[in-house]
Amino acid sequence: MRHKMAAEAVGTFWLVFGGCGSAILAAAFPALGIGFAGVSLAFGLTVLTMAYAVGGISGGHFNPAVSLGLAVAGRFEWRDLLPYWIAQVFGAVMAAAALYAVATGKPGFVPGGFASNGYGALSPGHYSLFACALIEVILTAGFLIVILGSTSRLAPDGFAPIAIGLALTLIHLVSIPVTNTSVNPARSTGVALVAQTDALGQLWLFWLAPLAGAALGALIWRHLLTSYEAE
Repeated sequence: MRHKMAAEAVGTFWLVFGGCGSAILAAAFPALGIGFAGVSLAFGLTVLTMAYAVGGISGGHFNPAVSLGLAVAGRFEWRDLLPYWIAQVFGAVMAAAALYAVATGKPGFVPGGFASNGYGALSPGHYSLFACALIEVILTAGFLIVILGSTSRLAPDGFAPIAIGLALTLIHLVSIPVTNTSVNPARSTGVALVAQTDALGQLWLFWLAPLAGAALGALIWRHLLTSYEAE
């Protein structure tokens, strides 16, 4: 378990440092033109690369919602859920601390939202609580279906990280304007600790909605789609 927790911490660190870092650091130089499409791709690449790097050790979850969904789907031991969550949150917090240390090396840097998630006034497009909750549930459910499908015995071997990484890229392309994209409670927690907004006060939603969405996606896969897999 020690090695699995280390892999999850390292993978989640990479996801937050690379994904949120692309938003926090590149945003300081608009002329780079990375935009939200570039940030979306950065998140997808973090998962793709670390899934290949350490996925063979821990399964490559890097996300408490993914761990829960896999447990609901019968692909992950419930007894391992809390240790994975601890490792994932630890990795995310360490990444946020490292990003803050780098970002404050630029004169005049102000953390502001620090790539955190939010609804209402903290939503990039000022979307309502309901809209933000709904999109997080739907997209996390879809993410779990992609994960479960791409890792099933019917899927081509070796391509799951690519499908999962591209799915996370798509998710960000859709939802950055709405919530700044969570679908990952650990990612939301790490940067919320640094943000100079009420991101911590809204953090409950970015645990509740992704966890609910992951469970929903797992149930859809388990009860509506696995009968085909068994044939």
